[in-house]
Amino acid sequence: MYFAALAIMIYFLIFSFLPMGGLIMAFQKYKIVKGIFGSRFVGLDNFKRFFEGPYFFRTLINTLRISLLDLLFSFPAPIILACLLNELRGQKFKKTVQTITYMPYFLSTVVFCGLIRNFTDSRGFVTQIVNSLGGSYESMITDTGAFIPIFIITNIIQTIGFNSIIYLAALSSVDQELYEAAKIDGAGYWKQWLYVTLPGISSTVIIMLILRMGQIMNVNYEKVILLYAPSTYDVADVISSYIYRAGLQGGDYSYSTAVGLFNSVIGFILILIANMISKKFSETSLF
Repeated sequence: MYFAALAIMIYFLIFSFLPMGGLIMAFQKYKIVKGIFGSRFVGLDNFKRFFEGPYFFRTLINTLRISLLDLLFSFPAPIILACLLNELRGQKFKKTVQTITYMPYFLSTVVFCGLIRNFTDSRGFVTQIVNSLGGSYESMITDTGAFIPIFIITNIIQTIGFNSIIYLAALSSVDQELYEAAKIDGAGYWKQWLYVTLPGISSTVIIMLILRMGQIMNVNYEKVILLYAPSTYDVADVISSYIYRAGLQGGDYSYSTAVGLFNSVIGFILILIANMISKKFSETSLF
């Protein structure tokens, strides 16, 4: 069993733990020719640059706004889908619905974002439909008012099917005798869902919510980078996309490392807080 897990352990060691040594760049004026060990230490200067810079509040507010809205709408979506699928009795229809909802998840992010751009540009059919219903968009994807709704709705479409697998597995473990007892007591569908189904999957929901809290600061930055444009920076530019521009495009590796470290620390703190709250009010927690 340990041998079977060896490949996974090596993967995380190489790609997750060893690179953490590079975090020292956040406290340096890093120069490629000098390397990590030859670059000059500057303490917290890179962090001060970010906190005092013009992009701190914009990227922080955009990150929290997009993440919290995405959490509000995207997190319950697979739970609802799993509950609906669990009620279906026709297996062929159930498998068909599952297959259709799973498919977007297996498209690469680049392809999926390319489709979004095509559908929501000036000639895209989504833009034309919205305009025929009273909208006035030249290109929805470059409109600051439409960017966040497009981002969240497409997130739901892309992930709802795959994420519902976890909740379907949790639903399969709920004791069916509890439903029979609820029916005998006169409970209808909604009361069965409230007093049997929801408590039966509550531990899974809590664990997934705790893990999701750790991703709040990351948003879905690959998708943001592929969809946003200078015209939508005011609402779409998040901390992770700013790190991409400052580090890979601007070549300021020390500064981008400092911003990335700040982002990761906040995400870690959010996991600890969510886990602490869960442990206090329920019997479910990660650690």
